Amino acid sequence: MAAATTRPICAWALTLWMLASCIHDASAFANVNSSKRQSLGVARAAAASDLGSTVVSKHHYDVVKVDLEDGRDYPIYIGTKFANDEAASILQSHIHGNKVLIVTNDRIAPMYLDKYTQLLASNPQLSVDTLVIPDGEQHKNFDVLQSILDKCLENSLDRKATLVALGGGVIGDMVGFAAAIYQRGVNFVQIPTTVMAMVDSSVGGKTGVNHPMGKNMIGAFHQPQCVFVDTDTLATLPDRELCSGISEIIKYGLIRDAAFFEWQEEHMDELLQRNPEALRYAITRSCQNKAAVVKADEKEAGLRATLNLGHTFGHAIENGSGYGTWLHGEAVAIGTAMATSMSARLGWIDTSLVKRVYDILHRAKLPTELPLDSPMNRDNFLRLMSVDKKVANGQLRLILLKGELGECVFTGNFDNEAMIDTVDEFVAECGAIAK
Repeated sequence: MAAATTRPICAWALTLWMLASCIHDASAFANVNSSKRQSLGVARAAAASDLGSTVVSKHHYDVVKVDLEDGRDYPIYIGTKFANDEAASILQSHIHGNKVLIVTNDRIAPMYLDKYTQLLASNPQLSVDTLVIPDGEQHKNFDVLQSILDKCLENSLDRKATLVALGGGVIGDMVGFAAAIYQRGVNFVQIPTTVMAMVDSSVGGKTGVNHPMGKNMIGAFHQPQCVFVDTDTLATLPDRELCSGISEIIKYGLIRDAAFFEWQEEHMDELLQRNPEALRYAITRSCQNKAAVVKADEKEAGLRATLNLGHTFGHAIENGSGYGTWLHGEAVAIGTAMATSMSARLGWIDTSLVKRVYDILHRAKLPTELPLDSPMNRDNFLRLMSVDKKVANGQLRLILLKGELGECVFTGNFDNEAMIDTVDEFVAECGAIAK
């Protein structure tokens, strides 16, 4: 395999994080009383200066700014207990035409569709329509995408119209893609209702649909006008989906934010118990990390690829097992375990870090191995990974841990046998090594 340039990420940042941890004055808990802040370890995990995004903290919500070129900056609102008039004012300020289409799924619709329809329709100048599509990763396809586009055409939406994505990552990805291609691009707003969408997929403008041969292979970069995160919606999120989203929170600590990882080690129980202050902090800190990476590398030329730790293995598991079998974060958790094991096999990380990774995944109630009845085998893994979006000039590139906690590389310069041995290790547990 030809060598590719290895990119060490944030090798110098840990020192800055430690220096900044006690002085940064824009943490997500700026208005939480001192006893709660101390109990949640805010001083130890205050937002790092290199996160590169401004956090404006109000009494019950924070605003993280995603800085982009050409006036495309947009805010991420993260909070709880939004008054109806307050939420309506925020959302309506990002609607620039007079027609709105809210798209959600059949699981979210009974809980939140009427609420957001009324919030937007409280402005008499807005015409608000809705569309409900099937829930689930298995419906992230061209047929359902076409139903969104059909609705746009039936309603005679013009280029000033705004699409609103109300739901999890599947909804956000599909509605964003529809907005990217309808009349060559219209505005859209993200209202994520899952942890996964709040901390990752709603931020950064990646949109798309799955193809039978690969996950998210058809899509576009299309940034939203804003992201509106009301953590109250997490009260109705199933426990399994809560844990799935936490896998992406863990990722930020592993690849670039060591202090944040340490905070998670201390406060994972609060996240699982849906402690409002812990959730607000974890979501805000994750969005700061995501915003900083997107600012530096919007179109994923290098740095942004590091956000895909565990995803190459994980996407293969999702596709090979059948879309919908695994939640995205579950597959990524197994993929993260695989990437960690491979990093250790290469001698790039200490075994103590391997233990910490496995420990935190287990504490988050996430899987770290394939089940006995998994259809995955070596051939399936290698075939599906060969069409991953990070393949360049026929060479597979992976995000692997290297060095200390919070450091990683995006590289194709690794021992291919180490990757195959890692795959064999994981499929051997379900007795499925392909000879």
